[in-house]
Amino acid sequence: MLFKYEATTLDGERQNGTIESANLEIAISSLQRKNLIIVSIDSVDNAGPFWQREIKAFNGIKMRDIVVLSRQLSTLFEAKVQILDSFKLLAAESESATMRKILSRIAEDIQGGMSMSQAMAKHPDAFSKFYVSMIMSGEESGRLEEVFVYLADYMERNYDLTSKAKGALYYPAFVISSFLGVMILMMTVVVPKLTAIIVESGQEIPFQTKVLIAISNFLRNFWIVFLLLIAGGIIALWKYIRTETGKNFIARFQLMVPYVGDMFKKVYITRICDNLNTLLSSGISVVRALEITTEVVGNRVYEGILREATEAVKAGNSIADVFAKYEDFPPLLSQMVRIGQESGKMNFILATLAKFYKREVNNLVDNLLTLIEPLMIIMLGLGVGILLVSILGPIYNITSGVG
Repeated sequence: MLFKYEATTLDGERQNGTIESANLEIAISSLQRKNLIIVSIDSVDNAGPFWQREIKAFNGIKMRDIVVLSRQLSTLFEAKVQILDSFKLLAAESESATMRKILSRIAEDIQGGMSMSQAMAKHPDAFSKFYVSMIMSGEESGRLEEVFVYLADYMERNYDLTSKAKGALYYPAFVISSFLGVMILMMTVVVPKLTAIIVESGQEIPFQTKVLIAISNFLRNFWIVFLLLIAGGIIALWKYIRTETGKNFIARFQLMVPYVGDMFKKVYITRICDNLNTLLSSGISVVRALEITTEVVGNRVYEGILREATEAVKAGNSIADVFAKYEDFPPLLSQMVRIGQESGKMNFILATLAKFYKREVNNLVDNLLTLIEPLMIIMLGLGVGILLVSILGPIYNITSGVG
């Protein structure tokens, strides 16, 4: 990351400049080692209007790219290819321009004397703290080849799980969006022509037809206002969910939605168990594994629980006791974790739990997809039915009267 800073020397001389670092803490430490007194420091990525910052957020690396990279690195390490040669080769072969740029920089940093974990840490948009910590553990233990196999397997499992959960929501979102688009088209093009016949007939207009005519007139005459309201609502919601309050609300709301909330709970529990198992298997301590998992779990509710679990372990207490206090963790999880702690087979228990909850997620997704289709048909049928009753009913009355 690139940081812009203002600082003063010990002699009081003012200095401005930029510094590239993996995170803010390392940037501050680097400047302080130069005997600079920091006045202000901020990420260049956070500078400028909010819309420019949000556009940058969409320019990151796709999860699929990291999954493919992990498997490629695992294969190259098993083939005993040198680290520097591996990154140069992958940089030349990568289809993604952004990925090529990152891999080339990592190769340059490694050639300049950096360790692989340090070089990767400079690109947090591509490599999470979990990923970097795993690489660092492999470097320290001399098990880098084995760690890359763990990482490749983990990334593929996590990608499959996340893709399946998201895929279950894409279909209803697409159907609802298409339905709303068709309804707006009907209200602005078709309905006005039909309601004109009803109004000209002079008959008494039913209440539901009046409502339909009012909506149609609003969309036709004030479509700019309608679009501005939608755009304003989207921007306001986007800004809100970027605040601390908004993030906490979305995290809790995501777990409260009927059926879908249960699916997301199991997704996060699977991720927690899988992360902890992968980290502990690579030789990382329990406390550090909990700290890393806290940062990558992806939900504020579970982040808070894992922080408490981390403090409990530091104080000599049991993870299972912390998990048992929260309804967001099923009793089975805390009981199995307790068994793992007492038996010394925590890795085996966590791996078993991850597989179990992954199967649960798959079953929930399959059931959800089975339920969605009839629900969508009912919803579309109700919408079309209301439209027909509101328009064709009065027209039928007109034709009956004429006859």
